[in-house]
Amino acid sequence: MSILLRNIIRFVLLLLIQVFVLNEILLHQLVSPYLYMLFILALPFNLPRPALMLMGLLMGLSLDMFMNTPGMHAAACVFIAYLRPFIINILSPQGGFETTQKTPSMTSMGVSQFLIYAAILVLLHHAVFFMLEVFGSGNVLYLLMKIVFSALASLFLIVLYELLFFSKK
Repeated sequence: MSILLRNIIRFVLLLLIQVFVLNEILLHQLVSPYLYMLFILALPFNLPRPALMLMGLLMGLSLDMFMNTPGMHAAACVFIAYLRPFIINILSPQGGFETTQKTPSMTSMGVSQFLIYAAILVLLHHAVFFMLEVFGSGNVLYLLMKIVFSALASLFLIVLYELLFFSKK
């Protein structure tokens, strides 16, 4: 299957899972699991930053339309799409990742590198999104708890997705 077709399917699948399943889950108003940002995390390594940011904008706006959150998901997605190449460069070994799949995954990056990569971007995404969501409330402890607990739930879902859909080669 081509990389383009795989990413189109991933876009639609993650959007549908987020809208129809994960948006219905809210635990104690602190945990909001988000899996859709995995679309940005799993785009090919060699995709130029403007294309990454455009893909982030499309995913974010698509989710914003369903959730009635004008621009909040789009802002968080564009932010992590912009920072993604920096994070990959910081985490990559001297010669870059030896990739057979050419996309970030536990298989191509290794488990620990992928977890660090995903954790950084998920935390940044959640920080931007929840700061926009609770803008002006002044409750910093609530904001920090929501970011951390939601990021942990999202990372759990990302690892589960990776384990289900990517086999060791």
